Amino acid sequence: MRRIDIDRVGIKGILHPVRVRDRSLGEQHTIARFDMAVSLLHHFKGTHMSRFVEIINGHDREIDVASFEAMLVEIVERLEAEAGYIEMHFPYFLEKRAPVTGAKSLMDYQVALIGEIAGTKAASRIKVIVPVTSLCPCSKAISERGAHNQRSHVAVTVRTRGFVWIEELIEWVEAEASSPIYGLLKRADEKYVTEYAYDHPRFVEDLVRGVAARLDAEPRIAAYAVEAENFESIHNHSVYALIERDKGMAAA
Repeated sequence: MRRIDIDRVGIKGILHPVRVRDRSLGEQHTIARFDMAVSLLHHFKGTHMSRFVEIINGHDREIDVASFEAMLVEIVERLEAEAGYIEMHFPYFLEKRAPVTGAKSLMDYQVALIGEIAGTKAASRIKVIVPVTSLCPCSKAISERGAHNQRSHVAVTVRTRGFVWIEELIEWVEAEASSPIYGLLKRADEKYVTEYAYDHPRFVEDLVRGVAARLDAEPRIAAYAVEAENFESIHNHSVYALIERDKGMAAA
């Protein structure tokens, strides 16, 4: 037997119903994919994989944030581990209105709760991936007609000091983009969105700096990572930028 510690061992990809707080409706019902793991010391041959499934099914039929936090504690206790890790990925839906006609449609955003525990110290983060439009300032400056634009994904991962709505994170990102993205647009809306993006050009660097400035100014955010990837429409590559900051460390 090799006497080597394992950092994480567990299960991935188990689906389970969840409940999430919704600013407009009170709560939202969706389906989450769980990844769960614990550390394994070298003197243990293996972990008890079935116990992860038992822990998920031992909670309510629909797991919520309180259940998620309790599961973190439970996995290290039940599996006799020094550290535990859970990721809960789920689609989150918002009803959006088109900017001119007011046509309603649902937009889905990918969200994750990420929790870690070591001994008695637990920490959790929330991650939201927000699709937006970005229009290139350089292309606009050198072109007589138009400018290239594309869909971009901005991923925001935060550790909070107080409650923050998923909707707030989405709004902060969309406010810094060339334009938000909508599920349904009529012709008048398309004209508005196209012209709005043209009037608000953003490099990938602008995207991450703008969102980071908003997170810096928000006292409920303790630490964050902001990533932006532009899926370039005229290049055979994406462009990318990242800003990470622990505001507690920065203050120190």
